[in-house]
Amino acid sequence: MTTRVPPTVVWSDENGGAVRMIDQTLLPGEMVMLDCTELEEVALAIERLSVRGAPAIGCAAALGMALVAQRSEATNLATLLADLRDARERLAATRPTAVNLFWALGEIDDAIEAAITLQPDGDVWLAGPSLTAEPADLKAAVLRRANEIVADDLQRCISMGQHALKLIPEGASILTHCNAGALATAGYGTALGVIRAAHEAGRGVHVWVDETRPLLQGARLTAWELVTEGIPCTLICDSMAGYVMRQGKVDCVVVGSDRIIANGDVANKIGTYTVAAMAAHHDIPFYVAAPVSTIDYELHSGDDIPIEERDRSEVAYLAHRAPEPVCPEDVAIYSPAFDVTPAELVTAIVTEKGVARPPYGRSLAAMRDE
Repeated sequence: MTTRVPPTVVWSDENGGAVRMIDQTLLPGEMVMLDCTELEEVALAIERLSVRGAPAIGCAAALGMALVAQRSEATNLATLLADLRDARERLAATRPTAVNLFWALGEIDDAIEAAITLQPDGDVWLAGPSLTAEPADLKAAVLRRANEIVADDLQRCISMGQHALKLIPEGASILTHCNAGALATAGYGTALGVIRAAHEAGRGVHVWVDETRPLLQGARLTAWELVTEGIPCTLICDSMAGYVMRQGKVDCVVVGSDRIIANGDVANKIGTYTVAAMAAHHDIPFYVAAPVSTIDYELHSGDDIPIEERDRSEVAYLAHRAPEPVCPEDVAIYSPAFDVTPAELVTAIVTEKGVARPPYGRSLAAMRDE
């Protein structure tokens, strides 16, 4: 189960080590690979959406920590830990909504803790005389765990696709919003992984692709992936989705997620809530596909999710590329990047561990990684 889309984000041993990623801001016009050799390049790539999609952001952050470890000139463990602590702080500040970012950084924390002997209070960032590992050992441990996170994400996506086959009927027309494909993950995709699996199984599916304003991730990225893979698809404006549903042309909706609360509330790209409400009105199943690492077991309500607000230019200009603004220069602009779909609108949540159904407080709890 592979795709024709190149790996989204990987480690490269060239030039002393680099985080290599597709610059998604240039798609579909150009396929350009970025080699980030400095932490700030990785952080800016996340903030500027060169790499985007919750699982891919997590992979990029883990590899960013590995990059700092590999390139650190520290000759002792205390200095190396200080370098990693600063890197963690910078990466954690890049995107507040995608929980996979913080999950991946936590996984690197655990790798650091496992690689060194800590002082009695167990502070992973506390450098002192009782730390016994060599810097080279810690560098190797961080890189190894980062590469494992990337490889594991790919396998999770493939597993999600297989679990979701029971949900996708023969000849289904599927509507999706934003991009939750290979480009949003280490490969294969979450929502598009479900679609890819159905296509590979010979289900004869067709995909309605929301353009996904304001940055057109559906038009630029999802449509590009589907055309590249030879999966039948039709691009529509976001405002057309309800009419297409009313015409009886949509059998189910499949989207990804940037954070899922343990009660089943789902944060995803802005516009998802509208699609979910329309799907409920037309009695169309609304499915969410995401790895367990996307589930936030600490928050209790979607109202508590921090929603990132983006720069006004993303709305004022058409995907940053129009030479002239599409609105009056002095108009007020509100630009939340995500919205929250309440659990009652979600028919099922597909993870690598299976399909969760309401009540989500119980079904998602059973999937928790211990």
